[in-house]
Amino acid sequence: MVTFSHTDQGTAAAQWNAHGLGDLEQLDLSRVFTQGTKLVVLAAHPDDETLGAGGLIHQAVKMGLEVTVLVCTLGEASHPESATHSPAQLAAVREAELEQAMALLRAEAKASGAVHLRCLRLPDGHLPSHATEIGAALREITEDGPFVVASTYRSDGHPDHEVLGRLAAKICAELSLCHLEFPIWYWHWAAPGTEVRWRHWTQLALDEQTVQAKRRALAAHTSQTQPLSSLPGDEVLLDSQFLEHFHGPREIFRLTWPGDKDAAAASQVFDELYAQRPDPWNYKDSHYEQRKQEIMMASLPRRRYRSVLELGCSIGMQTAALAKRSGQLLAVDASAEALAHAGEQVTGMEHVSLRQATLPGQWPHCDPASMDLVVLSEIGYFLAADELAEVLQHCATVLEPGGELVLCHWLHPIEGWPLDGKAVHRMAGAWIWEAAVVHQEQDFLLEILRKPAGRHGS
Repeated sequence: MVTFSHTDQGTAAAQWNAHGLGDLEQLDLSRVFTQGTKLVVLAAHPDDETLGAGGLIHQAVKMGLEVTVLVCTLGEASHPESATHSPAQLAAVREAELEQAMALLRAEAKASGAVHLRCLRLPDGHLPSHATEIGAALREITEDGPFVVASTYRSDGHPDHEVLGRLAAKICAELSLCHLEFPIWYWHWAAPGTEVRWRHWTQLALDEQTVQAKRRALAAHTSQTQPLSSLPGDEVLLDSQFLEHFHGPREIFRLTWPGDKDAAAASQVFDELYAQRPDPWNYKDSHYEQRKQEIMMASLPRRRYRSVLELGCSIGMQTAALAKRSGQLLAVDASAEALAHAGEQVTGMEHVSLRQATLPGQWPHCDPASMDLVVLSEIGYFLAADELAEVLQHCATVLEPGGELVLCHWLHPIEGWPLDGKAVHRMAGAWIWEAAVVHQEQDFLLEILRKPAGRHGS
């Protein structure tokens, strides 16, 4: 879990721009908002909706769309040491600011669209304990016609923001809705030179009218953008450097198209699959699967490995084979059902550990440069592009110089997921690593990449 404070120096907007934020793929709202579509913006606190999606709201209203802004708390915990405002007083102030900001965005659009505001008034800072209520409210809204859902980003670093991103992702996957996630605190704590996720997001270009309307709406959140008073505890929360991330001619969104799945769906999807069929890919009986595993094992450059990480171990057939050539082996899968079967394959192998984890968010703790082999087989296309980029970055970090990364993937279309095998290997191939093994057949591609000596990251 990321830890940060609003008082930290943070990353300046200029750094993000210098690393190519303006080069991201353009978000085409004519594709996002099909005929009859409405927009719901899910925010944790008053000002989140304006910071991350004020431009989107303004543009949607200009297009004549109905917009519902669902705010879960009134932000009463923003100044816990305030000498002048109690939490109840802060809640009242922030609700009034929210209403003013939304009125400004609606009025300045000068169009037929509408903005509906709904506040759940849940306790600020405790939204993870209220996921059921938030989910029910979001489902109730999205029942009324086709919707695009915009929410705070699921890995934003703030627990209230993250729970909304995960909830929205789950509901959008179930209802086949378009999901836009807007980062807020990510821009403050992340570093563009080492972070990789953002390079796979999209940018919404904002015209000058929208930029100015958003700035005026942000200024309406006075309790956050100005000090409450000159007394200790009333200091400004969102300073000018932080606001620079949101004053520019673009908004950045993580986009998931309707019907596409990502890591948020993995655990449920695969638990259901394994419950229906304990061996859904027929690993135990398929000649193709057995032969592919034998080719992979025969292709490993070393006879034995000290420490191995297997990502996506499924029912453990490959795990058992790797265990015979490993000093220590950690095997990870998103499905508890699959791991139960994997446990049967490695019974008595005390040097093997199994762990349930949904990647990349639950990446297992491993010391940097502690592994000499990482196996990423047949799971890369069950991640969105930014998730795969993050997983690959983690792989690079945990591998020792000279360590090896095994990639093996089916080359035919993968329905319901945004990537395919070729795309997975193409992303990994962007690294300047030595290709120790390349084996391609009509059905699958196997590559073993070796991390250069002296390299501690990607």
